[in-house]
Amino acid sequence: MESLKWLSKDDASVQVKMSQVKQVGLLAAGCQPWNKDVCAASGDRFAYCATLAIYVYQLDHRYNEFKLQAIMSEHKKTITAISWCPHNPEVFASASADNLLIIWNVAEQKTVARLDNTKGIPASLSWCWNASDGVAFVSHRGPLYIWTISGPDSGVTVHKEAHSFLSDICLFRWHPVKKGKVVFGHTDGSLSIFQPGSKNQKHVLRPESLEGTDEEDPITALEWDPLSTDYLLVANLHNGIRLVDSESLSCITTFSFPSAAASVQCLAWVPSAPGMFITGDSQVGVLRIWNVSRSTPLDNFKLKKTGFHALHVLNSPLAKKSLSNTISPTKNHYTSSTSEAVPPPMLSQNRAFSLPPGHAVCCFMDGGVGLYDMGVKKWDFLRDLGHVETIFDCKFKPDDPNILATASFDGTIKVWDINTMTAVYTSPGNEGVVYSLSWAPGDLNCIAGATSRNGAFIWDVKKGKMITRFNEASKHLGFKVILVTYTFVRQLINSLLCNLKHGKNGIFCIAWSHKDSKRIATCSGDGFCIIRTIDGKVLHKYKHPAAVFGCDWSQNNKDMIATGCEDKNVRVYYLATSSDQPLKVFTGHTAKVFHVRWSPLREGILCSGSDDGTVRIWDYTQDACINVLSGHTAPVRGLMWNTEVPYLLTSGSWDYTIRVWDTRDGTSLDTVYDHGADVYGLTCHPSRPFTMASCSRDSTVRLWSLTPLIAPLLVNILTEHSWDDIIGNTDRAMVPGAPPLLCGKVSRDIKQELDKLSSDVRVKKLRLFSECFSPPGGSHNLWDLVAVMNGQDDSLLPQNYGQGIMHMRHLVRFKTSEAQELTIVKMSKFGGGIGAPSKEERLKDAAEIHLRLGQIQRYCELMVELGEWDKALSVAPGVSMKYWKKLMQRRADQLMQEGNDDVIPYCIATGDVKKLVTFFMSRGQLKEALLVAQGACEGNIHVPQTFAVNHTANTDSDDADGYSGLLHCVCKELAEWYFQDGRAVLAACCHLAVDNVELAMATLIRGNELELAVCAGTVLGERASRTTHYVLELLARKYMTTATCFPSVGYRDLAAHLLQMIPENEILLAKLCAFYPGSTSEINELHEKCSLPSLEECTDLAESANSEGDIIQAVKYYLLSPEPEKALPIGITYVKEQLSSPVWMMESLYPVLDLMSYIRTDRLILPKSSEDRNELLILCGYIGALLAISRQYYSIVPALYEYTSQLLKRRDVAIPLQIEQLSVELEAWRACSHSLSKGLEDTPYTPPSEAQKEEYAKLLNRIREEPLKGLQGTDYVTGSNLPSHSEVQISCFTGLRIQGPVFFLEDGKSAISLNDALMWAKVNPFSPLGTGIRINPF
Repeated sequence: MESLKWLSKDDASVQVKMSQVKQVGLLAAGCQPWNKDVCAASGDRFAYCATLAIYVYQLDHRYNEFKLQAIMSEHKKTITAISWCPHNPEVFASASADNLLIIWNVAEQKTVARLDNTKGIPASLSWCWNASDGVAFVSHRGPLYIWTISGPDSGVTVHKEAHSFLSDICLFRWHPVKKGKVVFGHTDGSLSIFQPGSKNQKHVLRPESLEGTDEEDPITALEWDPLSTDYLLVANLHNGIRLVDSESLSCITTFSFPSAAASVQCLAWVPSAPGMFITGDSQVGVLRIWNVSRSTPLDNFKLKKTGFHALHVLNSPLAKKSLSNTISPTKNHYTSSTSEAVPPPMLSQNRAFSLPPGHAVCCFMDGGVGLYDMGVKKWDFLRDLGHVETIFDCKFKPDDPNILATASFDGTIKVWDINTMTAVYTSPGNEGVVYSLSWAPGDLNCIAGATSRNGAFIWDVKKGKMITRFNEASKHLGFKVILVTYTFVRQLINSLLCNLKHGKNGIFCIAWSHKDSKRIATCSGDGFCIIRTIDGKVLHKYKHPAAVFGCDWSQNNKDMIATGCEDKNVRVYYLATSSDQPLKVFTGHTAKVFHVRWSPLREGILCSGSDDGTVRIWDYTQDACINVLSGHTAPVRGLMWNTEVPYLLTSGSWDYTIRVWDTRDGTSLDTVYDHGADVYGLTCHPSRPFTMASCSRDSTVRLWSLTPLIAPLLVNILTEHSWDDIIGNTDRAMVPGAPPLLCGKVSRDIKQELDKLSSDVRVKKLRLFSECFSPPGGSHNLWDLVAVMNGQDDSLLPQNYGQGIMHMRHLVRFKTSEAQELTIVKMSKFGGGIGAPSKEERLKDAAEIHLRLGQIQRYCELMVELGEWDKALSVAPGVSMKYWKKLMQRRADQLMQEGNDDVIPYCIATGDVKKLVTFFMSRGQLKEALLVAQGACEGNIHVPQTFAVNHTANTDSDDADGYSGLLHCVCKELAEWYFQDGRAVLAACCHLAVDNVELAMATLIRGNELELAVCAGTVLGERASRTTHYVLELLARKYMTTATCFPSVGYRDLAAHLLQMIPENEILLAKLCAFYPGSTSEINELHEKCSLPSLEECTDLAESANSEGDIIQAVKYYLLSPEPEKALPIGITYVKEQLSSPVWMMESLYPVLDLMSYIRTDRLILPKSSEDRNELLILCGYIGALLAISRQYYSIVPALYEYTSQLLKRRDVAIPLQIEQLSVELEAWRACSHSLSKGLEDTPYTPPSEAQKEEYAKLLNRIREEPLKGLQGTDYVTGSNLPSHSEVQISCFTGLRIQGPVFFLEDGKSAISLNDALMWAKVNPFSPLGTGIRINPF
């Protein structure tokens, strides 16, 4: 009975562990500008440091782009340096200001070793090049310590000579070849060089202009020449770059800059180009290319307005995907007058040096990070404008749910577009520390900010200007700012002359009243909360006995404001009186109160968060604390009420967690662990109430979907429940245990809009609520496409439709319009290489002779050999159009091999659509490929006619069919790119864009976007009916096995209503009723609702069916009877008989097995059912493995075979399955599916044997064909690609770290990825732990 005890006692706690709050977006931090060695690269990875975390990016070889792979966040104080191990690309070291050194394994994303006391803050860090397990580090004055991580000599030693320096150390570098040689750069501009067997040189080679002075000119960069044992590149901040000889202590070359104002912040050698190096300027983001043979730069690129901070060049060029042989240029070259010339490589037109095919990791002073391809002069990757320090506050723009503002310790406010996850504005200058921000009401486009030292300011976001600043010296400036609306309020903003600075104390909170836009409140460390009109008039100055940290305007009473104070109290002030005393003082917290928040839905209710770790709920009308929410283990900072569901409250804490509370009974509904440090700000937008943003000391902003917490509401909408089950008042919603109801303005507005409609009400209802519930990331785009497919007039398309994924019928039209709006046309530049002058002259003379003799083809070939393609192509039609086309194709082939974008016009001109699409796809430019394919489909790209033909309709038709197939291929590839990036909704949009409804629905199912899939499928109607019915079945499973709520009547009815939307639903309703464990009367009531016989009648029907040999009916009715366990021996005996046949087929036994799996859990785990239970679990495991093979669920096939084998070993059963045979099948599958299986691409490949091929063919023959198109392939839910800071969870399937959402099994400890759990549940409903418990990851 132990299992029963677990089921009743621990079910709820396990459900809590299965996160209901889903991470759907991440705004990564930028690179910190404080320390030098904060950027590193190795192979196909690079890493950079924010203040408290290390971000590791890895190249996705399939799409040739870098993706965030991991966030390492063990350090609790500022990271000072990182260094990649030169011997092992999986390992790097990091150091921080809390005297800590950590060695990381990137692949496993875990700490390998740590050194807790470094005897001083490590300012610079480097692996010892000649010892794979040695890391050297140094503080500002030394000495140099060497930490041997493992082996007999492990521990920390001091370098014998490198100590007692006279000037602080900026950085140091080991020589990569010469063992033990090391150089130090100092703040006084000097170098110190140490090498075994030679005299040590301390503080030498200062720039000549500094000799004999006390001036300092710090070393900003220092790198050994990789081709020399003695040469060294040195950069001083003011005296530029020198190449020095470390042996003779002499300067070989001093490099000159075009401007005296330029100064070097960083430099790096380019490994792919000997003698070449690059530098980054400190003031402006200019990248300069140099060669040691020249004292001036070869080239200069201005990449950003802000200066560089760090540079690192990847060791080897990125490997581009090879193109197919069909588009490779010919390798045969002859020398006759009509042969093809060998063209020279592309060189810059006006330079003797070509730029190297190098990729530079660039970090900038504003936190920007990018990977710049120097060869083609473009960004391969750019992460611009990230915060580099703690983010204290975040707020959505009142009139736009897609715009989010953040305030940070780094002195800036940034404004983000959360659809694209990019920064669109950043505040000018640096404000010190920005603690708080508040948007102006409506569409004023202004933000008020509160700072630690500069008082408060108002920033006009669109104009990028501080339109006013308030401090003690403020005078009436009399400037005028012209804005668009709210004229009166805007004039008041312009005339602000008040002092919003509270003495010398920082302002902790600023709040713009959204009920009365003329008023603004600030609170400060000086103990005052000051209310002013925005024209500067002080209305109230409320004195507190200690610092005031938070304030909030009541959303129901414009004259009421609450404050949180260091004296542990919450106060409420009423502005309509002249009194400066609080109306109420709430006591109860045992430590300082930080933020306070009024409920937007319940008048008189407010909450407060405190350093005592609790959140308290206060009722103003009762003058009392009505609830204490306990669970956080550190001070509480972020607080957010939901704007639709009155009992939902979210809090963020210094314990790194976010908790969601049911304030009716104080239950913690979910705890989120993904942030890596204190959580400060929480916010949501009223029109998207179940999407939350959070910000933290870990410098990230994360987006979350709270929709799973109220998913039953969407099911009520889907199943056309009455409005009373969807929208209600707060009194009904606040009844403990009552299902969630919408009580806010947005839901009421939706109802009012629907009430006005006379047709298509259900379609509009599903769309409006779906968009309200869905997070950003494509739901609006998807509904636009559904509307287009349903025949909506193009005039009704939204203004931003063209910015998303468009239906193919619109793509060319919208892109043509976009092109017409552009004012700058980029012209392709052809050829023009520079070879040896003498040879060039000879070839030119020869070409002129050939031309005069009328030998045009030879002239063209010589021009090609000279690289002057434009001249060759201009006269090639004089030979023939066929020759011109061939020459165009050769030029295209050359450019394609070089990855040069100039290939595009050649392919377009020759009509070679397939080649150009393949070129774009090979570079991961899927959207470009899509545009070309659609242009061809619409007849815009033609093959030039090289001779007269009758161009028949059949030819046109064949071309159209070919282009259409190409278009679908590109759309599918683009969809897969979005899907693998964790954006299933946008992937579905790609399929809808070419009217592929079935694939679009399948993509939503594989992304577990079940509610959205049902809504869209319902609106699409017959075209999506098969997949819609499958999703309804999955959703019903979700609600019939919801652990904390089922056997709740409400959830049982939800499942029944969903199944009743499916036409042929008898067997599905039977499964629901079989699984429901209620009393006799409750079960009979459910049977009646589902049009099924009563319990007693089911017994009679079962016995009758059994006597007639009707196995399916017998199993079904026994499961529906008072003794469902009687179904098991009948069904299992039948399945075993089928398996004993040498020619058994899946379709003959799966329906019986699937039906038996719905037996009530309480009956299945009875001791008397143990033998049947064991056999059922083994059979479900084996058939599940075969289904997983059919559906290409590669990651769980081995786990299912292992599960089945272990159960066979440990349990006494009589089943016609042999462990040895299971092993043979698994090995045959592995061998035959190796090339298809993702993740196995890098493992050695051994071709399958004939026996394995035969075994695999037999397996495939037995497996039923998957009836729904597109459901093959792994599941990948939204957020699977987002790294978490949280505790590492190891999969009990693979033994590897779980990336993305985690699913805990019923013991509360064992974990698998949510993706694996979803796939497992679709092929085997029982837990991988073998307990007989059904899993519900949906």
